[in-house]
Amino acid sequence: MTEDDNHELLYEMNPVGRFTDRAADYVKFRPGYPAAAIDAILRGMGEPEGLVAADVGAGTGISARLLADRGVSVIALEPNAAMRQAAAAHRGVEWREGRAEATGLARESVSLVVCAQAFHWFRQHDAVAEFQRILRAGGRLALMWNNRDRRDPLTRDYVEAIHAVNGEHPAELHELERGVIDGAGLFTPVRLELFDNWQDLDGRGLLGRALSASYVPREGPAFDVLEARLAELFERHRDARGLARMKYVTRVYLAERQ
Repeated sequence: MTEDDNHELLYEMNPVGRFTDRAADYVKFRPGYPAAAIDAILRGMGEPEGLVAADVGAGTGISARLLADRGVSVIALEPNAAMRQAAAAHRGVEWREGRAEATGLARESVSLVVCAQAFHWFRQHDAVAEFQRILRAGGRLALMWNNRDRRDPLTRDYVEAIHAVNGEHPAELHELERGVIDGAGLFTPVRLELFDNWQDLDGRGLLGRALSASYVPREGPAFDVLEARLAELFERHRDARGLARMKYVTRVYLAERQ
């Protein structure tokens, strides 16, 4: 299967509705993003207070609030009502219903487009054309993911526990095809920056982190097996504080509108 085939398959998996019953776990158990990643997104763009950003596929607002904390005015676009309603309010974030392929924003109205943990669910060529339309000349596109660091023993065991009951879901296989961004001449060549990230979780948090993924079973025999496996690996990896550390590599892809 090609990357384009995989992305089309993800788009057909109801990317809007599938997170409706995950909103509460998403708020509680999804990791944030390191300050250095936000620094990279904003570097060279001038004073944050002068920036307007569209956070597309904003989910429950994790990245939107981090940008707004820096002084950026953020329009958070999220098509799923449950996710929008679960988001904590922030005076620097305005919530709207909208999709990546049809944001509803005016032409050249924002200086930054951010997609955090979301771009793989979009119809990507259409989304990139829309981002080019709404960005001002020289505006920046930032695509960001927390990828589980399988070099870490706990994180590798966690991945294996999910695969034991669910296999490897297409959403885990996303790799950015850079030509989707810069191949049509709409954006400058993509550059990648990498950052360490981690999340300290108790036993309930480790299970909740798994359940925040739309493809993980929430009930039935497969859930029972997963719950038992995660409980066992938590006991094996917990530290003196009673916490287990999940490790990530935060990947930030950056390009400017031509």
